[in-house]
Amino acid sequence: MSDNDPDLVPISEYAVLGDGSTAALVSRRGSIDWLCLPGFDSAACFARLLGTRENGHWLLTVPTATRVTRRYVAESFVLETTYEAPTGTAVVLEAMPLGDGRSDVVRRIECTSGHVEVEHRWVVRFGYGGIEPWVSRLTDERGEDAIRAIAGPDSLILRGDRLPIAADRHHEDHFTLARGEVVELALTWVPSWQPVPERLTIDDRLDHTRVQWGLWARSCAYEGSYREAVIRSLLVLRLLTDAETGGIVAAATTSLPEDFGGERNWDYRYCWLRDAALTIEALVEHGYRDEATQWRGWLLRAVAGDPADLQIMYRVDGGRDIPERELSHLAGYAGSTPVRVGNLAVGQVQNDVLGEVMCALETAREDGIDETTDSWSLQRHLVDELLQHWRDPDRGIWEVRGDPRHFTHSKVMAWAAVDRAVRAAEKHDLDAPLERWRRERDAIHADVLEHGWSDERGTFVQSYGAEHVDAALLQLVIVGFLPPDDERLRSTVAAIRRDLEVAPGLLRRYETEKSDDGVAGDEHPFLACSFWLADALARLDDIDAATDVLDTVIGLANDVGLLAEQFDPRGRRMAGNVPQALSHLALVRAVHSHDLALERAGRRD
Repeated sequence: MSDNDPDLVPISEYAVLGDGSTAALVSRRGSIDWLCLPGFDSAACFARLLGTRENGHWLLTVPTATRVTRRYVAESFVLETTYEAPTGTAVVLEAMPLGDGRSDVVRRIECTSGHVEVEHRWVVRFGYGGIEPWVSRLTDERGEDAIRAIAGPDSLILRGDRLPIAADRHHEDHFTLARGEVVELALTWVPSWQPVPERLTIDDRLDHTRVQWGLWARSCAYEGSYREAVIRSLLVLRLLTDAETGGIVAAATTSLPEDFGGERNWDYRYCWLRDAALTIEALVEHGYRDEATQWRGWLLRAVAGDPADLQIMYRVDGGRDIPERELSHLAGYAGSTPVRVGNLAVGQVQNDVLGEVMCALETAREDGIDETTDSWSLQRHLVDELLQHWRDPDRGIWEVRGDPRHFTHSKVMAWAAVDRAVRAAEKHDLDAPLERWRRERDAIHADVLEHGWSDERGTFVQSYGAEHVDAALLQLVIVGFLPPDDERLRSTVAAIRRDLEVAPGLLRRYETEKSDDGVAGDEHPFLACSFWLADALARLDDIDAATDVLDTVIGLANDVGLLAEQFDPRGRRMAGNVPQALSHLALVRAVHSHDLALERAGRRD
């Protein structure tokens, strides 16, 4: 599909369903266009999102509807979509059920007034839309009809009150529902060698799933500003956390473009240490200690071994092998190719990563989560390894595919890593080479002040020797590299707004024409950077400016509160992978800083 194709579904038109193992994207018109089973980083069985209808989708809709509205039921990921047609109204409830150990999607359509025409289409293509399965009808042990699609290790079973009919390499059904009539459908993934599992009731599973999500949300007693956006963002972060391993993926999708029609298409279905650590800080600040403990366990397992072998990202289960390849059979969203799975950046050196990890672990400590012998030993070894390499150039937070550089942000986060380690050892009487760590912390700080600052521009710069800024420099404020009243921070924030703000409150990460990031094309404002701006402004006690930015960027969420990676202000459309953990966690943390600024100013009850 090209950018002008009428069948192209805007990224903002997608809602997400999830079960703590994987996630599905469903369009406003009721088409599940992306689903990887059984895990976030498994191959997709519905891949229309990155191709065409023939790459797999599951449609349940009222085609004659003239008005479609939707919402999540309370604080959950049970999606309710209302279709209003000239002849009547229908409501669809759908979810990925929680707590039953299965990989299912359940859908229930009910006519609530008049009568409606319903279209049901089921097209399964395993292997990211490239493998057409063997599909057959069967009768399960209860004598009920089902359809099973099998290819290699994968199988999908579709059951329901009425099943679609095979027609030209897919399955279709068209029927009429009158007021009060209901059709229920359930999709189940199981390994192809296993028998068909029993059919479970749908109403009970929808109710249980709604309650479970709600209980998790209600354990957060947050009542501050932007409450609805904060709670939905916390829910998104939980949805992107694997319930079994504790790994936190960066997004539910791959290859949604940062540059429509271009090559800036990346796979984010993995666990970046940086993004996951920042997520933990957001969760801990809102009372979710169990998630922090679980993630720390995931971290210990994932990075176990030689500290020199630390990677910037891992698979959900902690696996290290994430080779990047291109899927030539997919046309790409809006013609954006290549479609990539895996991520070549896994092998990059990014010296900022340990800074985010150590900041997250400090937040957990300060919240009362005790260190274990293993957890502190891991931190000691990682800090010692960092001290051997912080003077080396790296690829930076934005994973440039050009030459390594001395990125100012990377040096600052290396300072933060050592600073947090020193604080931990001092406050909690932990065994550490404190004198050496203090010397190295001071050396990094001095190095940044000498080489990361431009007297000519009166600002910190993206990398040593450069004369341009980078939105990542906002982290100097957030991690406390200098006191908040230091004019060098204020001048840097002002320069970032002057050079990178392309619309009110919306920042680009950097100027691609000056940064030589090794990839062709341009990109749109990066939502996490915009929230970092609000966060930094709040910490500098510029509350009104922070409020303006928050109002603007939170207002870009779609109708069910989801944020993608970027936003195109000219086209008024989302860009990049969705839902994006970094966008949502940055929202939560910026609102937290905003609330604290209001308290300092005596502007909250």
